[in-house]
Amino acid sequence: MKRFNGTLAALLAGALLAATALAGQPVDINSASAETIAESLDGVGLSKAQAIVAYRDANGPFRHADELVNVKGIGLSTVDKNRDNIRLEGGKQLARGE
Repeated sequence: MKRFNGTLAALLAGALLAATALAGQPVDINSASAETIAESLDGVGLSKAQAIVAYRDANGPFRHADELVNVKGIGLSTVDKNRDNIRLEGGKQLARGE
């Protein structure tokens, strides 16, 4: 039983490390899939990422990172903590209000 608990703990630690390694990676929210957005932005799971893609499909590309607050479930704090990793068409970083 001890060996099983150690193995389980190691597997969980590895999975957590892999998930956090992807979070915080730059992502172009105008072209990335929902899965890529969810993996790349901190605090954005698959459901919110799918909402970002649906909003983009319905309203066209995002022009500013701050437009993400128009997506249900995305607040300014989420945008702010991911601002350095949000890319729009060609990898441009956008400051608030730019």
